[in-house]
Amino acid sequence: TNTAFNNFLATTPYATINDVPVPVLTEILKNHVIGASYTSSELTTGYVKTLAKGSASSTNTLSMYIDLTSGVKINGGSTNGGANVVLTSANIAASNGVIHVVDNVIGLPTVVNHAIANPSFATLTTLLSAQGLVPTLSGTASSPFTVFAPVESAFNSATLSLYGSLSSDLKTQVLTYHVVGGANVLANAIPSGNITTLQGQGFTISGTAINDAGTDVNKNIILTDVQCSNGVVHAIDNVLIPNFN
Repeated sequence: TNTAFNNFLATTPYATINDVPVPVLTEILKNHVIGASYTSSELTTGYVKTLAKGSASSTNTLSMYIDLTSGVKINGGSTNGGANVVLTSANIAASNGVIHVVDNVIGLPTVVNHAIANPSFATLTTLLSAQGLVPTLSGTASSPFTVFAPVESAFNSATLSLYGSLSSDLKTQVLTYHVVGGANVLANAIPSGNITTLQGQGFTISGTAINDAGTDVNKNIILTDVQCSNGVVHAIDNVLIPNFN
C-alpha cells in the first residue's frame, strides 16, 4: 500500500519513490511476485521462489519463506524486512493471478533474514548473534556466502554441551566452519574435493553427505538452495566440527 511504501522510504536516503534507482526498485517490486497463483488457503508453510534477484546469483531467484503459524507471515514479518498478509484484503482476484495486500515492503532477504524467518534455524540464529556474526552474514564483505545451516534437531544436548564448553574463539570457529565465502554454490554445482570455509579448514561432500574435519560421522544436507540476496543456504542435520588439534 502507499503507507507501506512511505514507511519504506523513511528508512532510505530517498525522498520519493521516483528517487529510488530503477534497477533497485525493479528487484524490490519483483520480490513481491511469485510465478504462480495461490489463494491464501492454497499457501503452505515453506519456501517459494519470487521473480527477484539479489547480488549473489544471476540465475537463481530469491527464496521467500511463508509461515502460516499465525496468519500469513512472509520472511519473518515486518520486523525482519518481510511482511504480513492483511487477511481482510487477501485473495483479490485478477484475470492473470491473485493479489494479497501486505503491511510492509518486502525487502531482498539476506542470509540472516532467512535464518530468522525460519524457526528451524532458531538456535543457529541465537548462536550467530551471541558471537557477533550477524553483521558479517547480513553484509556483502566476503560474499556471496554459501551457508550449511544446522536445523534445530542438530543442536541436541550433547552437541550443545560440547559447544558450551568451548572458548569464545572456538565457538566462532565452529560457526564460521559452516560458511564458504566468495561463492554462491547451488546444490547441483557443489564441487568434489576439499571445500575451504571462512574458518580456514575444509570439508568434503559426496552426494548429500558431508565429511567434516573434526569427526568421523557424516552430516547430511536435507534442504537446498534457499537463495538470499547475499548468498545461498543449504540446511544440514548435524553440526559440522572443525579439527581443533
